[in-house]
Amino acid sequence: MSLTINLNGEETRVEQGSLQDLLQQRGIDPSARRIAIARNGALVKRDSWPKETLSEGDRIEIVRPLAGG
Repeated sequence: MSLTINLNGEETRVEQGSLQDLLQQRGIDPSARRIAIARNGALVKRDSWPKETLSEGDRIEIVRPLAGG
């Protein structure tokens, strides 16, 4: 089943599942060390990603540092 969330500021349809599932759906390796996820404004600990189930209307921010200087 799919649902609508706000992902990094954009309304997005995704498959229902956990935060870890969301990363995999988006082609992001969940084991990558330099990723942070906020759900509805609160940082979610990495070990909770497999247990945190997405809900309709969630605001999800996936943050990865950019290289540069």
